[in-house]
Amino acid sequence: MKQNQRKKKKENKRSVLGITGTILFLAAVVTIVSLGLWSAFGNRARNASNESAQGQTSQETADETRERVDTGFILTGPGDYDSADTPVLVDKNKDDNTVTFLNLELGRRYTLSLDGTTKLYDKYGESVSLDQIEVGDVVYITFLKSKKHLTSMQISPDAWSYENVERYEINTVRGEVTIGQEVYKLTENTQYLSQGRSIDKMELNAADILSFQGIDSQVASISVEKGHGYLRLANDENFVGGWIEIGQSMICRITEDMLLTVPEGSYQVNISHNGGGGVKSVVINRNEETTLDIGDLEVAEVQYGMVLFSITPSSAQLYVDGTETDASGPVTLEYGLHQLIVRASGYQSVTQYIRVGQESAGIDIVLDKVDTDEEEEESSESSTESTQADTTTSYYKVYVDAPEGAEVYLDGNYVGISPCSFRKTSGSHVITLRRTGYETRSYTVLVDEEEKDISYSFADLVVSQSAESSSASQSTESSSAAQSSEAAQ
Repeated sequence: MKQNQRKKKKENKRSVLGITGTILFLAAVVTIVSLGLWSAFGNRARNASNESAQGQTSQETADETRERVDTGFILTGPGDYDSADTPVLVDKNKDDNTVTFLNLELGRRYTLSLDGTTKLYDKYGESVSLDQIEVGDVVYITFLKSKKHLTSMQISPDAWSYENVERYEINTVRGEVTIGQEVYKLTENTQYLSQGRSIDKMELNAADILSFQGIDSQVASISVEKGHGYLRLANDENFVGGWIEIGQSMICRITEDMLLTVPEGSYQVNISHNGGGGVKSVVINRNEETTLDIGDLEVAEVQYGMVLFSITPSSAQLYVDGTETDASGPVTLEYGLHQLIVRASGYQSVTQYIRVGQESAGIDIVLDKVDTDEEEEESSESSTESTQADTTTSYYKVYVDAPEGAEVYLDGNYVGISPCSFRKTSGSHVITLRRTGYETRSYTVLVDEEEKDISYSFADLVVSQSAESSSASQSTESSSAAQSSEAAQ
């Protein structure tokens, strides 16, 4: 019995051990299978990841290849440029945001655009605005030629300049400008400017105050800083033959229908004739005509004074108001201003003005000797030009052919209506052209001494702003009247 029980226990124990072994075996199989599946899945995931990475790398390589293809398009930045030049600034157009330059070597103009990326500098490299760079300035620029865009502009540090020059000499025949002791060359590319616009070089007047700019020995631009206007006298019948003094430096005889070229500014004008006359104020504006009414000035009865001249050397010739006068005894002159010219061979001529205002007076005049024949010749020519016995001949003339229909004045004196002519007199002269409704213009010409006629054709006169405004106003009124008439009908 006991043996049977022990036997069953052993059999039960073996059964349990068998089941446990089976379970352990199955667990081992499951573990091995799981590890195999996980390994396979991991390899597949890594392969997929590698394939993705390789695909991305291939895509980037393809993109880089496409970027390296030359399309002809170049990306540029704000400071990029492909060209540079040292020209003259000849125009600024703020409406279009453009600037125009003149190349000094080729004489060619070109226009560039500018915007907020354009850098502007003075000659010292300090930032400035466009308003601080003037037309006529010599500048150094960089720009994108392909886009016609201005990258930077600086007032050239290599350029020279003279501001507000009053004493200068412009010789258009030799093509030179003398400023102090320096001599500079005028070229066909030299720019002449007034109030920001180009003018003809003959429009410059000897009384203008100018500014000069250039490179090396070349004059790049001449700008009028203080120009000139025109003065006409009204109701001057009682003063013809008398004298007009404008400021401290301009004196001339009053003639019929005269038109004087006067530097712009404010003046006291002294009118005198036969002891009468008076002083009036006037303001002259650039390129404008001003009329001064002198009809209310006092017209005095003619009074005379006796003037006794003492002249050294005694052989000198005396001219009073352009007429040769005997100075050996007292000279009777009307009250008022008179011009005196005294000259003698071997002496420097003297030109001066005297005012006769009393019954008798004495004047001493001493001439200085000249050192060379050349100085004597120049002095003689100068005095001759100042008298009525000048170099004028009756054989040769100066013709003004154009513009037609303009009043022509020579040195302020009326000549006629163009086309017209006047006697040829060598030297520098001012020809003024005037026409109602148009801007008055004057030209400085240097008349040669050649024995032949010469002629000038000037540019057409420009319609004055006042005339344009009046015409526009009349046009508007006519249009309004027509509309009112149509409405009434």
